Amino acid sequence: MNLRFWARWRWVRLTRDGWWFATVVACIALVALNTGNNLLYLLLAMLLSLVIASLIMAEVSLRGVVPRRQPPPRVHARDPFLMGIVLRNEKRRFPSFSIEVEDLCDDQVVDKRCYFLKIPAGRTQQTSYRHTLTRRGRYVFTAFRISTKFPFALFRTSRYVEHRSEVVVFPALLPLSHWPQALTVAVGELALGKLGRRGNFHALREYRVGDDPRDIHWRSAARRQRLMVREHEVEAVPQVTLFIDNSLPAELHRDEAAQQQLERVISWGASLGMFYLEHGYALRLCTRGPGPALPLLWSPTTLGRLLTTLALLKTVTPDVQFQPLPKQAALGGGPLAPPTTGERSDCLMIVRPGAALAREAAMCHVVEAA
Repeated sequence: MNLRFWARWRWVRLTRDGWWFATVVACIALVALNTGNNLLYLLLAMLLSLVIASLIMAEVSLRGVVPRRQPPPRVHARDPFLMGIVLRNEKRRFPSFSIEVEDLCDDQVVDKRCYFLKIPAGRTQQTSYRHTLTRRGRYVFTAFRISTKFPFALFRTSRYVEHRSEVVVFPALLPLSHWPQALTVAVGELALGKLGRRGNFHALREYRVGDDPRDIHWRSAARRQRLMVREHEVEAVPQVTLFIDNSLPAELHRDEAAQQQLERVISWGASLGMFYLEHGYALRLCTRGPGPALPLLWSPTTLGRLLTTLALLKTVTPDVQFQPLPKQAALGGGPLAPPTTGERSDCLMIVRPGAALAREAAMCHVVEAA
């Protein structure tokens, strides 16, 4: 049983040592009242002064302490990460002692505490705690609970500090080495075969700083007495269209096994998207739901946009249509098939829940997560 005094987002509760201390004080007070012994009254007054001093010093220690949160730039589901906690003592004169900081995520206390032994006046200290979020999505860290047992560990004085931060947890990334060998080879050959291709010879021009030395045309350089380099026509960037079927029948929306399978599908989609972006492809993502498909992503620097879209992807029913692609009619809610008209892609990847793995056409891979 805890004795709590609630006021302005603060509370005080007796610790285990505090309950023993309170029991001793109560016994001394009872004996003093029965006997009228002045020495016991003096002892009682000294013990009560310790209680008052403890409450005042704890309040001073907590006052002016401002916590802040520093989330990492990328967080993936099931991957441990370090959440940075910065604590500043804004008091001008008095230091703060024995401060514990607890984080609140979605109004639930995170099971990790950060401890600061001493924070001098006007100074800032930083630490971190390790945490793991098991599902993709948006998590809201709403507040901190800062506490202290200073100075005598008789009371635990706490207060809440509101500080809102949102963390988007990206889908878990799955290594391609876990894929069946046939699909791994096919995807690898398709992507790597596009790398390093150069267009036809276009013209000669003078060398500029930053040009590849392998493009220098030494015969022309010797004839003209200055460095000349070969220019090539720019070949179109290969494109991949990635379809992710984020649908489940309505009766399976609360089924844990079906949800886990869908989460694995989305993880495969994120892994594929990262693979193609890192290998020089332009990537377009198409899922079931309202609005247009995600615009073409051109480089690894746009990977965050892909991962954020997949992190916030909602589960829909199979009757929801796929997002329309440019110059292309939306796919219906029936069996998935590569589009036959509209914008051309070098590769179509269709990722959906299922029980087997199939490879359909030379330019289309259908991935069904087992």
